[in-house]
Amino acid sequence: MNLITLENISKSYGEKVLLKDVPLGINEGEKIGLIGINGTGKSTLLKIIGGVENFDEGNLIKKNKLIIEYLNQSMEFQEDLTVIQQIFKGDSPVMKVLREYEEIMDSIEKSPENLNLQSKLMDITSKIDALDAWSLESNAKIILTKLGINDFNAKVGELSGGQRKRIALAGALIRPCDLLILDEPTNHLDNETIKWLEEYLNGRKGSLIMITHDRYFLDRVTNRILELNRGNLYSYEGNYSLYLNAKVERQELEKSLEQKRQNLYRRELAWIRRGVKARGTKQKARVDRFKELVAEEGYVDDENMDICVGSTRLGKKVIIAEEINKSFGDKKIIKDFSFILSGEDRVGIIGNNGLGKSTLLNILSGNIKADNGLVDVGETVQIGYFSQEYTHMDENIRAIEYIREAGEFIKTADGHSISVSQMMERFLFPGDIQYAPIGKLSGGEKRRLQLLRVLMYAPNVLFLDEPTNDLDIDTLNVLENYIENFEGAVVTVSHDRYFLDKIANKILAFRGNGDVLEHTGNYSDYVDFLEKTQQSSCVEDDIQQKLPKDNQNAGKYKKSEDEKSENSNLKNSNKPSKIKFSYKEQREYEKIDEVIEGVEKNLSEIEEKINSTATDYTLLQELLAKKEELESEILELMERWEYLNEIAEKIKNQS
Repeated sequence: MNLITLENISKSYGEKVLLKDVPLGINEGEKIGLIGINGTGKSTLLKIIGGVENFDEGNLIKKNKLIIEYLNQSMEFQEDLTVIQQIFKGDSPVMKVLREYEEIMDSIEKSPENLNLQSKLMDITSKIDALDAWSLESNAKIILTKLGINDFNAKVGELSGGQRKRIALAGALIRPCDLLILDEPTNHLDNETIKWLEEYLNGRKGSLIMITHDRYFLDRVTNRILELNRGNLYSYEGNYSLYLNAKVERQELEKSLEQKRQNLYRRELAWIRRGVKARGTKQKARVDRFKELVAEEGYVDDENMDICVGSTRLGKKVIIAEEINKSFGDKKIIKDFSFILSGEDRVGIIGNNGLGKSTLLNILSGNIKADNGLVDVGETVQIGYFSQEYTHMDENIRAIEYIREAGEFIKTADGHSISVSQMMERFLFPGDIQYAPIGKLSGGEKRRLQLLRVLMYAPNVLFLDEPTNDLDIDTLNVLENYIENFEGAVVTVSHDRYFLDKIANKILAFRGNGDVLEHTGNYSDYVDFLEKTQQSSCVEDDIQQKLPKDNQNAGKYKKSEDEKSENSNLKNSNKPSKIKFSYKEQREYEKIDEVIEGVEKNLSEIEEKINSTATDYTLLQELLAKKEELESEILELMERWEYLNEIAEKIKNQS
C-alpha cells in the first residue's frame, strides 16, 4: 500500500536548486536510506515528507489518516520536563493518559498516604487498560535503558546534548506511526547501542526513511536506497552494497548515452553549418530537434571532494605515553595506560560514551594534563586536531575568511601552491558558498570546512574525534582514501564500524573503570577476538563445573569478592537516584515467570502438532506461522524479564 507520494516536487533557496521535479513514492514496509553530498537537500526532503517544510512546486499526496513521526537533528525540549514526560509528549489519547499516569505516580511517591491520589491512580490504570497502553509504557523504559538513559525522572534541562538526542530518538521510536523519519539517528551513539538500534528497526513494523552516514547500518537495515544528486533523486532497490553496484551500472549507462548524444550533436552541428535551409517540413523538424539537443543537460560526473593537501616531515619519534592515569572526582577514566604511537599507525579508539575516549586524545595532544604519568611528543610532530565541537567557529564570518586565518595559500601533496579559494572549490565549496556566513552552512558543510582548516596547517599526525559525524558518505570515502595515503600517524575516536574497518590497524578499546585494551587489527578483527575470548570463557566455565566442589567454591568466592569490589566502585562513582518499580511494573514482575512458562507450554504443544502434521500443507503453514509468533513473543518476554529483574536487583542493592 502506498503511504505518501511526491509528484514533481521542486525546492530552491535563492539561486540554489535543491529539488528539481522530484518524484517519490513510499510504500508500506519499505526501509529507505537517503544519501547524497551534504548541502544537496537531504534534510530538506525529509522535512517536506514530514510536513514541517513547504515546497515551491509540485503535489504531495498522503494516505488517509497517515501518522508520521519525524526525528530531526535539532529537536526542541522543555527544560523543566522529566525524561519520561518528554518521551510521552504528544496529543494522542495514549500519550495523554501515559503522561497523566507518570504525573500521578510522581505525586504518590511524595504523598503515599493521599487517598485522592490513590483513587486517581485506579481511574488512570483503568484508562490505560482500555487503551491497551501498558506495553507502550514498558517499551518506552526498555528503549530508554537500551539507549543509556536510566534516570527517568531526571530533568531534561540538566542533561548533556548527547543524552537529549538519545531521549529524542527514544520518543520517536516508541510513538506509534505509519512512517518513521530519522535524520542521522546513529550520531553520538556507541557501537553497542547502534547494534541494538539495527535489530530494533529490523524488527519494527511500519515504514522508515532515514539519513545516515553509517554504511554498515544502511547495509543491515535498508531495502531501498535513494540518492539525491544535483536536484535529482535516484532510486535503487536493495541495501547499500547493492546500491554501489547499481550506481556504477547507472553511471556507465549515462556515460554511454552522453557519448551518443555528443556524437549526434557533432553530426547535426555539421549539418547546420553547411547552411541547409529549413524550407521543407523535414528540414525544419531537424533544426528543431537540434535546438532541443543543445538545450539538453548532458551527463556530468558526480562531484568528488579532492583532498590533496601536503604534510610536513615526521621524525622517528612520534608520541610515547607511559603509565597515564586520569580521574574526574571519584570516577577513574584512564588507569596505568602506556602506548607508543609510530609514524605508520592508524589507531581506532572505541568504547561506550563517557568512558574517556576524547579525554585520551586531549591528553596525548597536550590540551589537558594527566593526573600522573608521562607523554613524550617528538620534536617534529605537528598535530592536526579535528574535534567534535564547533565552538571555535565564528558563525558571523564568511567561510573563506575562516580558512584564510590558516593562510592565503596551501601546499598540495605534489608540492604546488594553490589559493584558499581553489582549495575550497576542491572541498566542494563553490564561489557563492565561500562568501556565505558560516551560520548559513549545513552541519555537514561546517564539518567539511572544519576539516579543511585542520589540513591547511599540513599536519603529520592527525587526531580525529568522531570524524564521521555529519560528514556525508562521499566525503567519508575521500577521507578514507586520504588517510590511506597520509604520510604520518592517525588516531581516531569513532563509532563508525565501516570507517574503522577501512582505516584502522590498531584498536584501543575503553572497557570501563579506566581499563584500555590494545589490540592489533581493525574493528572486525577486534570483534572476532572478543567472540573467541567469550567462547574460551565458556569452555573454562564448563571445566570449572567438572572440578571438585572445593575448587568450584574457591572460584566462586573469588568472583564474589570481585563483584563486591566492582559494585562498591559503581556505588561510589555513580551515586544513582532512588530506583523503584512503578505500580504496573510491580504487578508485571510478580507474574512474568508464569506468563513465560505459559507461552513456552503453548510453543511445546505447537511443535508436537507440527511433528504429527506432515501431509496437510495448509495446516502445517498455519502451525509454522503460529510457532514463529510464539517464539517472537518469548523473545520479547525474556527481554522484559531481564529488564524487570535488573530493576529488582538495583532496588535490592539500594536497601
